[in-house]
Amino acid sequence: GAAELVVSRAPEVCLFGTASPAAPGVFDPIARIGQERPQVAVVVLGPVPSPRGIAAAFAAGAAGYVRHDERIEGVERAMLKARAGESAIAPQLLRGAFAELLNPTAQPDDEGRRLLKMLTPREAEVLVRVAEGEGTRLIAAGMDIAPSTARTHVQRVLMKLGVGSRLEAAALAARTGLLERAAGDGGTPQGP
Repeated sequence: GAAELVVSRAPEVCLFGTASPAAPGVFDPIARIGQERPQVAVVVLGPVPSPRGIAAAFAAGAAGYVRHDERIEGVERAMLKARAGESAIAPQLLRGAFAELLNPTAQPDDEGRRLLKMLTPREAEVLVRVAEGEGTRLIAAGMDIAPSTARTHVQRVLMKLGVGSRLEAAALAARTGLLERAAGDGGTPQGP
């Protein structure tokens, strides 16, 4: 796996990609790299996770965390900072991590509110439609947009939520109360 490759090659910096930073054990390879090759700086490249996911990355020994939608220049800057022995994380991600860690009573509703703020109103409507099982053509027809535009909206929603599929987006939205919030904030328009 990733840890074996890094341990055998011993690069100065390792870019560790993950699609699910909140999954249990996802950062175990980073801990192993830290034990066997402590001189290797590891920067995590991942979606916008819950702040607990960021905290877990740093607890495992990561030197940085970069969103996967960051421009290449930002990724390069993070890797250079990590190589120089500095922590590399965007201030807003760090603030979010500290806010959640200092407020351990955060409810799923709070997570839904945080996620909804990341979506445009159109993207929130798309998420509601995805969660209702609508395909691209149905989303396009219901929103009076081209199928290619609907597809773009769906991809942006998946990227912003840090998930890899429509099913994962629907599950995350249901688990965090995001669907109720999106519908309450003007999500899918109701029929006549």
